[in-house]
Amino acid sequence: MATSAPIERIYDLSDLSVAGTEVTIDAKPEQRAKIAEWLEVESVEKFIGVIALRKLSMNRYRYEAVLKCNLTQSSVVTLQPLRTRIEERFSRELHVAYRSRHAPEPDKELTLSAADDDAPEEIDSPHYDLAAPLLEELSLALDPYPRAEEESFSLPEPPDAKLDSPFAVLKRLKGEE
Repeated sequence: MATSAPIERIYDLSDLSVAGTEVTIDAKPEQRAKIAEWLEVESVEKFIGVIALRKLSMNRYRYEAVLKCNLTQSSVVTLQPLRTRIEERFSRELHVAYRSRHAPEPDKELTLSAADDDAPEEIDSPHYDLAAPLLEELSLALDPYPRAEEESFSLPEPPDAKLDSPFAVLKRLKGEE
């Protein structure tokens, strides 16, 4: 995958009211082409994200999204195009961690546990890219080995003749048989 994001939608979370807001990201054809290149798929026919934002406190926000995407991938078995429909619902809690330019970074070692999946995502600025989580969830939902249900990959059948072991061949060459 390419390193730069194919689509961005920067939103200033500090402008968010307590009532919240809803933002829709509907990718245009040129943006869908960039997303397809980024994902390394044949094409993206539809990419729509509906994001509900709510302010939880002065520096905490709730990001809830529904992503709908139609795309075409190549089958890993036949290389034929396969149409895929992805619909994902997810949410995140965002925490803006303002850091002073003069404050040193903590020297603590980062330890993660399984429970950290529910921990808020720390961001450095209230200027947040709303499209980034949509792209992340799409890339995680994408089948890395797409194939049609009726397609199966099987190893080629071995030849009917039983192969001699290398030691049996050596014995024959030496004339010990």
